[in-house]
Amino acid sequence: MDRQTAMKRLFAPKTVAVFGGASAAAAISQCRVVGYDGEMFAVNPGRTELNGVQCVATAADLPKVPDAAFVAAPPAASVEIIRALSVLGAGGAVCYASGFAELGDAGIDLQNELREAAGDMAVVGPNCHGFVNYLDGVALWPDEHGGSRVDSGVALVTQSGNFGINLSMQQRGVDLGYVITVGNKSCLGLHDYIEFLIRDSRVTAIGLHIEGIDKVHEFSIAALKALEAGVPIVAIKTGRSTRGAEINMSHTASLAGEDRLYEALFQRLGIARCNTVT
Repeated sequence: MDRQTAMKRLFAPKTVAVFGGASAAAAISQCRVVGYDGEMFAVNPGRTELNGVQCVATAADLPKVPDAAFVAAPPAASVEIIRALSVLGAGGAVCYASGFAELGDAGIDLQNELREAAGDMAVVGPNCHGFVNYLDGVALWPDEHGGSRVDSGVALVTQSGNFGINLSMQQRGVDLGYVITVGNKSCLGLHDYIEFLIRDSRVTAIGLHIEGIDKVHEFSIAALKALEAGVPIVAIKTGRSTRGAEINMSHTASLAGEDRLYEALFQRLGIARCNTVT
């Protein structure tokens, strides 16, 4: 399974499985809010049902292989769940848990295990809020959000879950097609999201909230493809000061780098830069 096929299954799934308790139940609710019309399954060994969906004990007990999963379990357990989903042939998953690379050395090791466990799957996170796809009606998202179903719109890709929640509540008349919170970017880089989104003709522009770019070469290629496709990219870069860079590192383990280098990169790639969200 190639990366783009896996991402298509994840972001527009026909079958969804949620793992966990209250946060998983909230994801079921949010899928219903945005009108998800596919099948939903729940996995929790200690419960018979979750928000009206019958539970099974493990991933192996699921009646079908899910296209997408929302995994809200402790960090080490999340890795094993994602490993089990990969063995089954699932398309992708949201890893909601924190406690990975943002913690330092021990967390980095666990994040490397997560990347290995995922195999060919497309995994969003860890340490993220998931995503809402307002175009197809999917919300692997454990919280409130302010958007509604649209036929076309802007895709917002942010490293901060709180940033994504707040911008989904905006009242400025910009339709949002996707809100994707990427967290630590263990398996999918910003370039993967850009390449996926520019293939969706319903996406009119891409907004990026960036704490750091890990793979500059791949990011540059994806941004140039967006430019060629006529899909504008607008970016806000945090961590411009020394203190801001420290916050980024503790938030999603992102190395900020010198701001002048980002400024030059954005200019070269035709990315419009915003200094504030207003």
